[in-house]
Amino acid sequence: MKTPHLIWIVAFFLCAPAVPVMQAAPQQSRATKASEGAASFAFEPLDQWKAAVLAGDKAALTNFYATSPAASAKTPQGETQDPAEEPAFWSALKPQGLDRLDVKVLEVKTPQPGMMSLYLRFEAGVKTSDGEKTGIISAGQIWLQKLGEWKIVRTQRGDIAPKPVRRLPEPAKPNTALYADPAEGPIEISAALAAATKDHKRVLLIFGGNWCYDCHVLDTTFHTKEFAPLVNANFHVVHVNIGNYDVNLDLAKKYEIPLEKGVPSLAVLDPDGTLLVSMKNGEFESTVRIGPQDVLDFLNKWKPNRGG
Repeated sequence: MKTPHLIWIVAFFLCAPAVPVMQAAPQQSRATKASEGAASFAFEPLDQWKAAVLAGDKAALTNFYATSPAASAKTPQGETQDPAEEPAFWSALKPQGLDRLDVKVLEVKTPQPGMMSLYLRFEAGVKTSDGEKTGIISAGQIWLQKLGEWKIVRTQRGDIAPKPVRRLPEPAKPNTALYADPAEGPIEISAALAAATKDHKRVLLIFGGNWCYDCHVLDTTFHTKEFAPLVNANFHVVHVNIGNYDVNLDLAKKYEIPLEKGVPSLAVLDPDGTLLVSMKNGEFESTVRIGPQDVLDFLNKWKPNRGG
């Protein structure tokens, strides 16, 4: 994935003044990166919003968006301060045949108490005369809590695109804590190298971010029964958070990762920190283009040689 997520939304975080709220947002804890676990995320207002979309209830949807000041939206057609734009778009899907809406939360941020930023991937199933077709919508939402009520204050939304065919498994529920805080990158690399020195594995660095769906797909692949034994026996995996392509740039340079080629991008280190290989051409940037054999070949090629 080459496009950093929702720069317009993130720029808002950087410029927005503190907003007084009556009740703090619930804290989201980061889950461990165990192969069988993923960080859980539950947000009842989002579930209610989804139900209104599935019902095609424009009035109910309208109630989720702030009016004073009016919620703003950025769409492929431009920016608008019209709070009716989003309710109109989402409620129109039901008459078009919407019968299923799977919401995948990729990233959760709480820039300040009572404010929640979500990066989302929607899979919309639409009934047609040729059967159900699935469209993908990438979107971001900023929710603000005032007087105990959550309202959407800012959104960004992409066009509906046909769901691509992948040969790699997709996550049923993405791990929103897959990539830790960017500051943890150097610490986790040092810990992985120390562990590799003891057990003679190698260190596999995966540069990316929680907003990157391809990163979630690759991680899901690593945790399947076909791949997990190979990964666990040979590598200590470290996910290096690059933010919006604006942090840990020193690590990307050190390990010869050209981020302009997209992420996920991988590098393999020996226990002494020697760089063995790094992806120079975005080889795994699109999990639509690669398949299980590509991943298997890479892991087998760069696992430790214990033949003596």
